[in-house]
Amino acid sequence: MVGIVIASHGEFATGILQSGAMIFGEQENVKAVTLMPSEGPNDVKAKMKEAISSFDNQDEVLFLIDLWGGTPFNQASSLIDEQEGKWAIVTGLNLAMVIESYAARMSKDTAYEVAEQILGTAKEAVKIKPEELEPADTAKADAGTASTGAPGSFEYVLARIDTRLLHGQVATAWTRNTQPTRIIVVSDVVAEDELRKKLIQQAAPSGVKAHVVPIKKMIELAKDDQHFGGQRALLLFENPQDVLRAVEGGVPLETINVGSMSHSPGKVQPNKVLAFDQNDIDTFRKLKEFGVDFDVRKVPADQYGNMDEILKRAQAELDKQR
Repeated sequence: MVGIVIASHGEFATGILQSGAMIFGEQENVKAVTLMPSEGPNDVKAKMKEAISSFDNQDEVLFLIDLWGGTPFNQASSLIDEQEGKWAIVTGLNLAMVIESYAARMSKDTAYEVAEQILGTAKEAVKIKPEELEPADTAKADAGTASTGAPGSFEYVLARIDTRLLHGQVATAWTRNTQPTRIIVVSDVVAEDELRKKLIQQAAPSGVKAHVVPIKKMIELAKDDQHFGGQRALLLFENPQDVLRAVEGGVPLETINVGSMSHSPGKVQPNKVLAFDQNDIDTFRKLKEFGVDFDVRKVPADQYGNMDEILKRAQAELDKQR
């Protein structure tokens, strides 16, 4: 696996490393290197060497650095000059760049390949609001990246239960992992809330269209085999009850990613991110009767949770309360 050194002036690198872990999960072979006010070039170079020495593969190293021409960049450049052309540097450090590098190294074996893949994402992450301030050529390019329709049905690349719906972990980690062309929030409640609909549409990552539809409409879309060929759909649900209604109506979901269910009065919380009441437990059991499998992960890098065991613990806690 390609090792990654995130380097910056001050604590920026440490903070963005933490942010990346919140969205994509904790990562191996990644280190933050900081240049503090009391330190000089030799200090940051020594830190970089120490970070690289901890990597499993020291032949392939990617530096993600804040500024071109700054001290961290200069010291990384001097280290690269000592190598045989296998290390790479990308500057202009931002969170999208970090997340994309984590995803890219799952399928890319070299620092060069990862650097090439993340460059476009890092640039696309720089946006402006209000949109009319954005250069016309950039806006046009973004608008043209989504796939056009063709005869056929949706390909469902992910169906996820997440109380927060479209947020950072979905817009970055899951989108990079599944490569959808459309993100569809399926909710009667949200479909009637114009403000939430607008916020969700604005939160969509570059090149992906976001929609909010009521459950009945999603059932109709799922049965349309004429207009969505080539479209890769990522479906987001707030709760398992909405998923069950969609499945009962004919939306062909084989696996549900269970990512987040927030706590509220009357619910028990058998793990850190999932809370259940009796209705939730009964609903998951009905979904299982429909042949639906459960993928319990907050982000793609997490280990799979055992839904049967989680439901057993939740049921036991609810029984104790009675």
